[in-house]
Amino acid sequence: MFMQPKLIAVSNKVSFQNPKAPVYPRLAQGKSWNEMTVTWTSGYSIKEAMPFVEWGHEGGSQVHLSPAGTLTFSRNSMCGSPARTVGWRDPGYIHTSFLKELWPDSLYTYRLGHRLPDGTHIWSKPYSFRASPYPGQDSLQRVVIFGDLGKAEIDGSDEYGNYEQASLYTTNQIIKELDSIDMVIHIGDISYADGYLSQWDQFTAQIEPIASSVPYMIGIGNHERDWPDTGSFYGHNDSGGECGVPTQTLFYLPAENRAKSWYKTDYGMFRFCVANSEEDWRAGSEQYRFIEECVSSVDRSKQPWLVFLAHRVLGYSSGSWYEVMMGTYGEPMGRDGLEELWQKYKVDLAVFGHIHSYERTCPIYQSRCVQDGSDRYIGRFNATTHVVVVVGGASLSPFRDSIPYWSFSRDYDFGFGKLTAMNHSTLLFEYKKSRGGDVHDRFTISRDYRDILACSIDNCPRTTLAV
Repeated sequence: MFMQPKLIAVSNKVSFQNPKAPVYPRLAQGKSWNEMTVTWTSGYSIKEAMPFVEWGHEGGSQVHLSPAGTLTFSRNSMCGSPARTVGWRDPGYIHTSFLKELWPDSLYTYRLGHRLPDGTHIWSKPYSFRASPYPGQDSLQRVVIFGDLGKAEIDGSDEYGNYEQASLYTTNQIIKELDSIDMVIHIGDISYADGYLSQWDQFTAQIEPIASSVPYMIGIGNHERDWPDTGSFYGHNDSGGECGVPTQTLFYLPAENRAKSWYKTDYGMFRFCVANSEEDWRAGSEQYRFIEECVSSVDRSKQPWLVFLAHRVLGYSSGSWYEVMMGTYGEPMGRDGLEELWQKYKVDLAVFGHIHSYERTCPIYQSRCVQDGSDRYIGRFNATTHVVVVVGGASLSPFRDSIPYWSFSRDYDFGFGKLTAMNHSTLLFEYKKSRGGDVHDRFTISRDYRDILACSIDNCPRTTLAV
C-alpha cells in the first residue's frame, strides 16, 4: 500500500515484508519533558494487528513495550477539492505511541511492531534517539528551525506544483549535520500536498532520516489549514481542501486541542511558544491567552532562552509580497497586542515563515530599533529580534526595493536557522545555507540572570514615590 516489499525479520523467521508494514516514524516531544512520542503509518487497522513500540536504553537489557493508538481520516473529513475528489488517497492508519519516564539525555533504541492474530510480529528496522534534557539543564542544546520545506523528486522529474526542488538541499544538509542537532521545528507549510494526499507519503519518506532520530516539531501554515468557511482566520483555499486534517493526524503536537495546534514545548534551557497564525491570535482571543500564559510562565533562571514561533509574519518583514499584497510589513493587526507581550515578557526571538527568504531585524519595538543591529548583544534585554527563516525549499520571495532601516541582514537563497544554547548565559543563532551548510549570518546573545531581570522599555512595573 505504501512501499515495495523488502526483506525484514518476522518473529524468528525471515520473509518479505508485506506492504502494510510500518513506515516513516516521526518523533515528537510529549507534553512532559521525559516523554517522547512516536507516530508512524501502516496498512493495519486495529482489527488486523495490534500496534506497539519496543524500546529501551541503548545497549541495555531491559526492553519496554508501549501500546499505540490508531487514527485515520476519510474522504468526508476533507473540506473541498482536490482533497475530496481527484486528490484523495486512503491514508491507511496512523499510530502514535508514548514512551514515558525517559532518563534525561540518555540514548534509546526502538522499533515499530504489529502483532498479528496468529501471534507473529511485523517489525520495522531499528531506530534510535536521545531523550530530552531536564528543563533548565546546563548542556549544549541545538535546535534547527525552518519553514516552507515541501518535497521533491530525487531524479529531478516534474511533480505537481514543482516549486520545491530545493527542499532536497535542506533535507540532505540537515541529515549530514544530524550528529550536531537535537531537535527540529518546522514552522508551517509542511509538505505542500495541497489536497493531493499521496504527497504526504512522499514528504514523510523524505524526512524520515531526520524525524526518526530527533523530535520533529511542526507549526501550522496556510498550506495546511486555510479553506473558506471552515473557521480558519484566512478564508483562502491554500490547503487544497485539507483544512488541517492530515497534518493534525500525521503529526503529534503537545497541544491541549490538536485541531487548534498552538502549544508550548520546553527543551533544556529553551522555552518555545508555537502559535497558529491561521487561527485568531488577537487580544482577547483564546490563542492570545495561551500565548501570554506561555511567555509569562517560564522560569527564566532555568530557561533563559524564550522563543516565539509562528508561520505568518506577525512582526516585521521587508518581503515584496507584504508590500504589494498588504501594503505593510507583516500580517494586518499582526503586531497589535503581541508586540506588547514580547516586550513585557522579554522574548529573545520571534521566528516566522511564509516569506521565502531570510531576514533578521535589529532588536525592535513599535517600529523602531531599541538597539542597533549587531552580531553580538551583551547585557540586558532591550527588545525582540525578529527572524524570517522560511527558505527550506519552496520558491524564493524577493525583497521590496526600499529596505527599511530595521532590516539588518537578508539573503535571497535557501537555508535554515540553528539555535545553540551554549549555557545559561550564551545563545548562538546561525543562518546556514542549504547547499553546503556555510554560515551566512550569525549573532550571539550574552547575558546573566540579573540582565534578564533588568528593566527596559515597557517591561517593568511603573513605580511611584507616593505613600
